[in-house]
Amino acid sequence: MIEINSLQYQKLDYKGLQTLVRWAEEEGWNPGPYDAEVYWATDPDGYYGYFHNGELIAGGSIVSYNQEFGFMGFFIVKPEHRATGIGRKLWHERRDALRNRLHPNATIGMDGVVDMQGFYQKGGFVIAYKDERYERIGEQFTINSNISAIADEDIAAILEYDKQCFGFSRPQFLLPWLKMPESTTFKYIADGKLLGFAIVRKANVGHKVCPVFADTPKIAEELYKACLNSVVGEPLYLDIPMVNSAAIDLVKKYKAKYVFECARMYLGIPPKVDTNKIYGITTFELG
Repeated sequence: MIEINSLQYQKLDYKGLQTLVRWAEEEGWNPGPYDAEVYWATDPDGYYGYFHNGELIAGGSIVSYNQEFGFMGFFIVKPEHRATGIGRKLWHERRDALRNRLHPNATIGMDGVVDMQGFYQKGGFVIAYKDERYERIGEQFTINSNISAIADEDIAAILEYDKQCFGFSRPQFLLPWLKMPESTTFKYIADGKLLGFAIVRKANVGHKVCPVFADTPKIAEELYKACLNSVVGEPLYLDIPMVNSAAIDLVKKYKAKYVFECARMYLGIPPKVDTNKIYGITTFELG
């Protein structure tokens, strides 16, 4: 067994982040082939891990959004080193390091798997709501005439809408996220006003909606149909916040299949967001 005190806590380089993404794929979290590029662009100082004799054996993200908000994700220990105390020590070290990266009293968010929620709660996090992942096979639908692809001239409105649903401005994440290869974007505009948007990105298995935000259930449904239409015959995954009853109704209406669940948790005051507009969250890794 490795002596915990012999481990080196170090910031990861881009190759280290790619290793975390590969581990996430092996864990069945189904990341996308281009995720690492966007995560690195969001915060190249936001990934840390434990090394033993130069080998990365555990790691995770501690991403800062302009020092106003932090997000912990990608918490993975190599299977042969689990149940040794390494993960527990790393998680606390990452939490405290992220606190030091943020303004005093800034909130930290995370999405915790069911088995770990009790541990995270002991570390100060409080469950805000459950998230559930649903799968449906893409199908051809008629696209609402108010829906079109997001263009450069829409970016300012998209960033502002995203802030309403995330709680903080995150252009360093969203701008490269919108430009990922093998992704499709949708906006819903009526009377010249943005009323919702959605993104579909390629995952290692199928595709993911990431996110779908909308003013009303009907607009969310039209955006979801556009997403399904973009991946006909392939699996499409949607992560819904269970505090939005209209999102639950949506997956039921389209007979999407439950996959698994986790919970959005916060250390500190939860950000002010309009959960009624959130029909699909963006990522479990960066919020």
